[in-house]
Amino acid sequence: MKILVINCGSSSIKYELFQMEDEMVIAKGLVEKIGTESAIVTYQVTGKEERMETAEILDHREGLNLVLRLLMDEKEGVIKSKNEVTAVGHRVVHGGEYFSKSAIITSEVRQAIRKTIDLAPLHNPPNLLGISAAEQQLPDATHVAVFDTAFHQTMPKRSFLYPLPYVLYTRHKIRRYGFHGTSHKYVSEKAAAFVGKPLSDLKVISAHIGNGASVTAIENGISTDTSMGMTPLEGLMMGTRCGDIDPAIVPYVIAKEDLTLSEIQSMMNKHSGLLGVTGMSSDMREVTEAMEEGNEQAKLAIQMYLYKLRKTIGAYIAAMNGIDILLFTAGVGENSTYVRQEVCNNLSFFGIEIDTTQNNIRSKEVREISTPNSKVKVLVVPTNEELMIAREAKQLVDQS
Repeated sequence: MKILVINCGSSSIKYELFQMEDEMVIAKGLVEKIGTESAIVTYQVTGKEERMETAEILDHREGLNLVLRLLMDEKEGVIKSKNEVTAVGHRVVHGGEYFSKSAIITSEVRQAIRKTIDLAPLHNPPNLLGISAAEQQLPDATHVAVFDTAFHQTMPKRSFLYPLPYVLYTRHKIRRYGFHGTSHKYVSEKAAAFVGKPLSDLKVISAHIGNGASVTAIENGISTDTSMGMTPLEGLMMGTRCGDIDPAIVPYVIAKEDLTLSEIQSMMNKHSGLLGVTGMSSDMREVTEAMEEGNEQAKLAIQMYLYKLRKTIGAYIAAMNGIDILLFTAGVGENSTYVRQEVCNNLSFFGIEIDTTQNNIRSKEVREISTPNSKVKVLVVPTNEELMIAREAKQLVDQS
């Protein structure tokens, strides 16, 4: 069985084609700058060099059509016809309260996704465009929506409700939804398998730290709390997002700086976090290098970043009354030895001890970086959201 996974942005299509018998990626690539005469298309067959070209691609339908032509190319293609694609797994950022698991796409599912556009105005519209384009190009395939928010639908009300008038929840569904759910689910399952225990018997804290970042408390296999909220802006300090701030700051800054609501939303989402404090970069690698060279703003930004991350992890340990596994994943979590070391060094009260040698080893495999004496297993778990989407799609195909 071959499953195509696509992740559509407003002007992009990221894609991977999986052979599900061995869960191997056959080919992958990216279409960027859709809507222009100079869209960039990359295509790579596993084991071969990446191919890149530019083309006029005016919409997602044309972009996906080009992807399929590449996949069926006589010389470099990996399938002979569209019919070899059994299913298409679509990443959908927001499922609201409608979806607690992945779903085969029907008219009712599309309608529910449209109803959540107000909650994810930057993400759900291009996700819907991708669904429409893929259904046109691959009408015989089963199309499956996999939601970033679905994993967190197990949170109890005490975790997901905000202390606002309750009518705002009943009328407008204002609540915590959480994101990165596909990643948190995947890495927690990998972590449980690594330690040889059922996930249902474990208390896990999953730190998905990339340019966007969230921490999730996973108790007995289900999400009980997570740091992102109704939108991905809440929670940790991130690459360009501010995370938690006093909400009274918003009207105060609007008045002082004569900003519109749109401008301050842009400031909090795109010009804050590491970028805002340093004034130079949202990339943890560049900020760390600047700190090592003596840049005081970079040093301050990293101190703030680490403090918020450590504080959130500590809060979730308290909320679950314990922890068995602390795991790090995503770009920063998987690659920054400094961040992992500094976070864990100040969690020693919980019996967490890091093996410096193991922490400095780079690997694409799951690995333990805690010492044998550590009361908590600390793991680095490479995430693979695309594979998780493919698995979810396969499961629904097998059940249908």
